[in-house]
Amino acid sequence: MAEASSAEVGSGEEGPEGSSPESLPSGTTISRVKLLDTMVDTFLQKLVAAGSYQRFTDCYKRFYQLQPEVTQRIYDKFVTQLQTSIREEVSEIKEEGNLEAVLNALDKIVEEGKDHREPAWRPSGIPERDLCSVMAPYFLQQRNTLQRRVQKQEAENQQLADAVLAGRRQVEELQRQVQARQQAWQGLHREQRELLAVLREPE
Repeated sequence: MAEASSAEVGSGEEGPEGSSPESLPSGTTISRVKLLDTMVDTFLQKLVAAGSYQRFTDCYKRFYQLQPEVTQRIYDKFVTQLQTSIREEVSEIKEEGNLEAVLNALDKIVEEGKDHREPAWRPSGIPERDLCSVMAPYFLQQRNTLQRRVQKQEAENQQLADAVLAGRRQVEELQRQVQARQQAWQGLHREQRELLAVLREPE
């Protein structure tokens, strides 16, 4: 990002506070927050230039011929609201991501790193081994966390499966009871018919 700052300094665009980057002393770095604001301002300038009033009137030529002053006011209102909306969106993104604090912290890290001439942190001198020594505990912790979640989910699934099986057994038992009662009722009904038949026989 330090290189990006230098690149933006030489681009000829004005900074967010209206000062030209060319007027800054050589070697001066712009903070990343100001660089972000400058990029937003430059984007808005180019956006307004791309949607010029001439192009706007070309799209609404008949209305412009009838009401040129109204067309001008509409265009000015549209551009103002567009710029305001974009700035509000950028501000919300900066607030949600805490970008100013993050970018300022990054600037501080870069500035502090300029004074260090020794090689970067490499205890063993082998980047792969050093990276593994740092990342392996993190990934192992994540794996253990996921394993616990999987075990918990499997236990919940087993409880649900047991509950389903118990429900099926209850249904089967109820079906057997219903069938037994139905058979008993049918047997009683047959006995009643036989008894009625016997009673109706002449002596």
